[in-house]
Amino acid sequence: MAELISNIYFLILWISFAFSVQLIYLFYRENERPAVRKMTLISALLFAYILIAMLVFPGVLIIIDLSALILILIYLTWPFSVKKDLTDNIPALRYDERDIMFSRKELSPGSMQYDQYYRKNPKREILDLNFRKEPGLLSKKSLYYHPAAFKIAENYFKKIDQLIPFITGLPSKNITELNIFERTQNIKQIATSLGALNVGITKCKDYHFYSHKGRGTSYGKQIYPSDKFAIAFTVEMDHQMVAAAPKASILMESSKQYYNAAKIAIGIAEQIRNWGFEAKAHIDGNYELICPLVARDAGLGELGRMGILMTPTHGPRVRIAVVTTTLELIPDNYIKNHTVLDFCRICKKCADCCPSNAISFSEPETLEGTKRWKINSEACYTYWCKAGTDCGRCMAVCPYSHPNNVAHKLTRWAIRHSSPFRKIAIILDDFFYGKKPTPKKIPQINDSDLKDSIPKL
Repeated sequence: MAELISNIYFLILWISFAFSVQLIYLFYRENERPAVRKMTLISALLFAYILIAMLVFPGVLIIIDLSALILILIYLTWPFSVKKDLTDNIPALRYDERDIMFSRKELSPGSMQYDQYYRKNPKREILDLNFRKEPGLLSKKSLYYHPAAFKIAENYFKKIDQLIPFITGLPSKNITELNIFERTQNIKQIATSLGALNVGITKCKDYHFYSHKGRGTSYGKQIYPSDKFAIAFTVEMDHQMVAAAPKASILMESSKQYYNAAKIAIGIAEQIRNWGFEAKAHIDGNYELICPLVARDAGLGELGRMGILMTPTHGPRVRIAVVTTTLELIPDNYIKNHTVLDFCRICKKCADCCPSNAISFSEPETLEGTKRWKINSEACYTYWCKAGTDCGRCMAVCPYSHPNNVAHKLTRWAIRHSSPFRKIAIILDDFFYGKKPTPKKIPQINDSDLKDSIPKL
């Protein structure tokens, strides 16, 4: 019996050592040099401990270690209750697109729209004067101006503009006969084949849509939702490009993935119209709805502390697009992920690292009749205009944003299943990655990056 216990003990130690060596490799792949050094020291100490244990064979120590391990496992796997009323699912009202920062920045001082908007919202005019004093996105005078990266981002935004004529269109007069299951499966297969990371479907709800348009020639136009279903999907943002945020690579990657998401959305919408049904793609700069809300209801994630979609496998390191349609589909069942929200409640790393102090440290508050987290959008956007990029520092430091390798998969699994481990995960993340990690260097930008971004004439 003693020999069996000893064998189990040393097996656990050697597995732990092998896993620690694997972590060194994974940290190296992530370009996290401080984490590599820390994990190398831990591995060396563990190896030394194993050798000493093998030579000395302290029976009492084995019993103590195994007992401690069993107690830790019980503690981490015990089904502690999770607070389930952190945030509300349904907003109390429909939001007006004219109120978002992207709409307000398009208002030209002295124009009729400018005067009308700020006459109704004088406090916002005072706040918005701050971002209007800054250089602005993609400006040469901005804090993180980078000629190549900014040019690539500008090119991708132009390519998105070229896609606008294809977001809507007339459906075919010949209706393709497919049952609802085949339609749903085909839509998801099309999305993933075109490059979507995850795809979900939900019934359209009034609160998904803005009450009024706030951008372009349709400014101020009231929105009357008519489509029955929404297809939401995510595309992954490159980890190394995001890790350098708020430097120029974040804007370059954002624009690229907004473009990729737009292409996928238009491809899905065109296929649905070919089947004889109406469909509209909602892409960057041309939304009639709030993509994170739709994506959440389609089962793709939760709205976390930073106010954007938190996906289970990539955290906020994604971009979203949506297609709405009259085509009958099978919606995905949305089950609220309380563990992600609870992790956001105790983590606060995005708030600690936000350059503009725009992210709240507090519990969710009831605002406009809805209990939720809300960022200071004016402070956030003002920093964008100073930096010249879309910042993304919150996205870069979020523990959920780490690469989807075996170590982080295990961590996310443990976070889902153990309330105590959520706190431990934050301590470990701070230890290996830093409580306020320094932005990485911008990855090398190649000629092919610029070539791929050039709009077609």
